[in-house]
Amino acid sequence: MWKPNQPSTTPQTPERMTPAPASFETNAARPAATGTTAAPGTGEQATIGKSLIIKGEVSGSESLYIDGKIEGTINLPGNRVTVGRNGQVAANILAREIVVLGKVRGNCQAADRVDIRSEGSLTGDVIAARISIEDGAFFKGGIDIRKPGAGDQKAGVPPATEPAATTTTA
Repeated sequence: MWKPNQPSTTPQTPERMTPAPASFETNAARPAATGTTAAPGTGEQATIGKSLIIKGEVSGSESLYIDGKIEGTINLPGNRVTVGRNGQVAANILAREIVVLGKVRGNCQAADRVDIRSEGSLTGDVIAARISIEDGAFFKGGIDIRKPGAGDQKAGVPPATEPAATTTTA
């Protein structure tokens, strides 16, 4: 309890209270600045824990680590999707990079690479620029290796064939 008869405590109380709001404002500004710089970084990774079950579409703009269960679709085109040892995925996955340590049932399309580690299991077709299957891993499906930037060109129709046909008819 504050006693007005003691002058030594009266000046100290306002001095202590004055810096507190100033430091609060300074601290409030600092996390906003660090949060702003941390947001654009691609080092962010979301985690789906062991006890979580998701049914539906998962999409976003950060990497994802899955240790739970997902049924549906996973759409993270510019990021990494990692299916952990406890992860069980029954979904089509679209990502830049896919790492399988658990179980995946569904088609995987990666702009860069697909890694199936020794503990991993993948049942479905793979479309990627690179694929790695470690000894002991399980894989059942088809593999379509596509060069980066190739897009959806058909393998049997070279780009030079179309202009030649146009020139011949003219």
